[in-house]
Amino acid sequence: MTKVLPGPVLVDVQGTTLTKEEAQRLKHPLVGGVILFSRNYENPEQLQKLTKQIRQARSGSLLIAVDHEGGRVQRFKDKGFTHLPSMREIGEYWERNPLWAMRAATEVGYVLAAELRACGVDFTFAPVLDLDYGVSTVIGTRSFHRDPKVVAMLARAVIQGLAQAGMASCGKHFPGHGFVDADSHIAIPVDERELEDILTEDAMPYEWLSDMVLQAVMPAHVIYPKVDKKNAGFSKVWIQKILRQRLNYQGMVFSDDLTMEGASVAGNITKRAKAALSAGCDMVLVCNRPDLVDQLLAELDVIPKEESIQRLMRLIPSQRFMSWTELQDNQRYKDARSFQAQIFSK
Repeated sequence: MTKVLPGPVLVDVQGTTLTKEEAQRLKHPLVGGVILFSRNYENPEQLQKLTKQIRQARSGSLLIAVDHEGGRVQRFKDKGFTHLPSMREIGEYWERNPLWAMRAATEVGYVLAAELRACGVDFTFAPVLDLDYGVSTVIGTRSFHRDPKVVAMLARAVIQGLAQAGMASCGKHFPGHGFVDADSHIAIPVDERELEDILTEDAMPYEWLSDMVLQAVMPAHVIYPKVDKKNAGFSKVWIQKILRQRLNYQGMVFSDDLTMEGASVAGNITKRAKAALSAGCDMVLVCNRPDLVDQLLAELDVIPKEESIQRLMRLIPSQRFMSWTELQDNQRYKDARSFQAQIFSK
C-alpha cells in the first residue's frame, strides 16, 4: 500500500472510538492530522486504543494533537492524568522564586507531554505566549505573566520539559490575544494598537524563542486594523511579512479553529481555509463540525506545499515512547509529578 503524505487539514473525531465514516475521512489526501477533545477521553487505556485506531486508518504519517495546556484547558483529566497548574500559577510562583519556577515549568511540561505520548498523542498546542493584561477573559489564567521576558523564560522552560518527552511545542496566539477583551470563539476581537507597540511587547517571545526552540506558531483570530484589515490568521502581512520575514520564523504555522466566530470574516469554510493557506498557514484546523470538514475536503483544491509537509513531519515524534504502564514505573516521571505537586499544592 502506498503511503500517503499528510495534507494541510486537521480534523477531529466525535467519540471514544473511531467510526467507519471517520476512518474513511482520514484517508483523504488533504487530511494531515487529528485533534482530540475531552469527549474523546474515558481513561488512558481507551485513549491508547483510539490513537491506535487513528493511525491504522491511514497508510502514512498523521499528526495526533490536542489542546492541552494545564489549568482550565486540559482535555484529559482524572483516571490517571495529572491535574496540571495553570500557566498563571507558574507565573505567580516566579514572583517568589524565579529559578524554582523555571524548574517547576520544566517538570510540568514533562508530565504534560509524557502522559500524552504514553497514550499515543504526538503534539499539544502549548504554551500560550499571550501577555496577561488583565482584560482578556478567554486568555486569563492561561497566560504566564504581563512581562514578555518572564513569558519567554517560563515558556522556554515548559518547552524543555515537552522536549524531554519527545514532544514539539506551539506558541499561541501570534502576535498576541491578551490585550483585547473579546473572545474570538464567539466574537471578532479588534486590537487598535500600533504595530511597533505590539512588536515590542506581545510579539517579543516569538522573536526571542524563534523556530529553533518553538517549532510551531498559531496566529490569533484578532484584527489589528493599524497593521492589516484582515485578522492575523488570514493576513499575509502578519504571517509572511512580519512572522516569516521580519522575525525570520521558519517553523510550522497552524490556523486557529476555522469554525470560531473570529474566522467568520473570511466567508464560508472553504473560503476561510483558502484565505489561511494563501496567507501562509501550513495547516488549517476545522473542529466540532464534521459536516464542514466534508464540505472543505470536497471543495478545497490545493496541492500541499513541500515545505509545509516537512514542517509538519518535524512535529511527529520519530522515537517510540513508554507505554502508560511503563510510565507509571518511570522514576523521572514520578519525580516530576512529585515536584510540581509540592510547588502547586501549597
